[in-house]
Amino acid sequence: MPPGQSFGKMKISSKTEKPKDTKYVFKRLWYYIYQYKLLFLLALILTIVSNILAIIGPMLSGYAIDAIEPGKGSVVFKTVFYYAGWMVLFYVASSILSYILSVLMIHLSQKIVRKMREDVFHKLVDLPISYFDTNQAGDIISRISYDIDTVNTSMSTDVIQIAAGLITVIGSLIMMIIISPVLVLVMFVTIPLSVLYTRFMSKRIKPLFRKRSAKLGEMNGFIEEMVSGQKTINAYGAEDEILKRFDKINKETVDAYYDAEYYGSLMGPTVNFINNISLTLITIAGAILYLLSHMSLGNISSFIQYSRKFSGPISEVANVVSELQSAAAAAERVFKLIDEEAELMDKEDAIDLNMVHEDVSLHNVSFGYIPEKTIIKSLSLKAKSGSLTAIVGATGAGKTTIINLLMRFYDIWEGNIYLDDKEIRDITRKSLRKSYTMVLQDTWLFEGTVFDNIAYGKENATKEEVEEVAKMTGIHSFIKRLPNGYDTIINENGINISKGQKQLLTIARAMLLDSQMLILDEATSNVDTRTEIKIQKAMRKLMEQKTCFVIAHRLSTIQGADNILVVDQGNVIEQGNHIELMEKKGFYYKLYQSQFE
Repeated sequence: MPPGQSFGKMKISSKTEKPKDTKYVFKRLWYYIYQYKLLFLLALILTIVSNILAIIGPMLSGYAIDAIEPGKGSVVFKTVFYYAGWMVLFYVASSILSYILSVLMIHLSQKIVRKMREDVFHKLVDLPISYFDTNQAGDIISRISYDIDTVNTSMSTDVIQIAAGLITVIGSLIMMIIISPVLVLVMFVTIPLSVLYTRFMSKRIKPLFRKRSAKLGEMNGFIEEMVSGQKTINAYGAEDEILKRFDKINKETVDAYYDAEYYGSLMGPTVNFINNISLTLITIAGAILYLLSHMSLGNISSFIQYSRKFSGPISEVANVVSELQSAAAAAERVFKLIDEEAELMDKEDAIDLNMVHEDVSLHNVSFGYIPEKTIIKSLSLKAKSGSLTAIVGATGAGKTTIINLLMRFYDIWEGNIYLDDKEIRDITRKSLRKSYTMVLQDTWLFEGTVFDNIAYGKENATKEEVEEVAKMTGIHSFIKRLPNGYDTIINENGINISKGQKQLLTIARAMLLDSQMLILDEATSNVDTRTEIKIQKAMRKLMEQKTCFVIAHRLSTIQGADNILVVDQGNVIEQGNHIELMEKKGFYYKLYQSQFE
């Protein structure tokens, strides 16, 4: 892996991404909706029917009002009750359909979100290691959780709200034209103002919501980093500094939230104000038309109700636009992850590696994590079949990078790497990596039983096999003392056991696999000397007939290696066994002496 970040330093990409067109984002969202087109079609039908039933209500109300004679006249209650009864019937039916629609949209949005999360997680599995080396875990988690939840909220409410609003606007407009074209012209004096203002604000608030999502991802990344490094923070007494940095990031996130929500919230009241001006003009014009006997009171009442129905969705759209912009910004971040380039495909004629019996060799290999800096320079080395090759050197010399190249976590820039005289780029990645068993310095355990963690890499592993490797690593007696033995649940990341015990469990896991090659990257760095000796003996027995690579800072652990490669600034500067290198009294000799002075 590339050189790790130091405590408290965050990997924040400085690249400025060109925002995608909103239409493109919603086109991508439509792809998910279309996969459940029958459910969506049913929702659309329910929306249309429900809103048509609601639109009929004001017309019936007007008929009922016209049954009232002006002045001291009489009221034809039979007519009033007739139309009022139909109004109740239509409104009840509309409400029932709206309820069914709401439940249906919840199911639809959940299906869409589930599919979206599946696509994101499948993409994560396919991404190269370089993506995780350059992006914060907290930001990635934020995209999977918060951003997709934001899209979910919009899907379950805003999509149908817009569809319902569109039907209401069209239906109300038709009814108003039928009642009085003159009042429609009066009302349309203010409509362009609403439309222009909504478009004007929409363009300005989208960047604010994009910034809000990005800042939340940044804060989540910082929090995830600080929580995982809490012991280090306490040990170095860096609490005050961390609090200052969190306060700064938290303030930036809150400010981003405030700006997005504040300017987004301005749209609704402003558009509502414009619509109220329209209602005032309609009232004045309606009174004039009534005096001229061009309209009845019932028609005026119906028109005003339709004008409210017409302007209502426009006011709601102003609010919905803010939510849609938020959803678009969140979806953009999700799609950006989905669109990341996956790990390069294997060659069409790539072969599966079944058994490894020969040597592992590197010929003039050059590589760097960024184009501007070459870490490995024209490196050549050879590890004989069944041998133990140790790689030592100062921090940053390129030891772990060599392992990354052997496993094809990264592809080399120049040169060749061979297994059994086969260039590794001619081998499928899956079979190449399955040929290795790898134990890293950074242990990884998942929440599950001790048995499951040890048997993780071997399907259908038996209890006897698991216990055997546990005994070989000296962890068996500790496991038996646990409350439920091998069925004891390990907390997330193994926090209820010591670091050394975690390392022993990962080594036992590695021992259980039947691979032809073994990589140990500082694998015994977290165990005491006595346990280390036990592991070394067990490892030597396990590594018989296997090609093994060991990266070690503690040179006492690799004195029995068949070949020791001394790496400095990406080059092998010395090579030989422990005795030969000590006799040379070169770099290795000085390194060895420095550990025992």
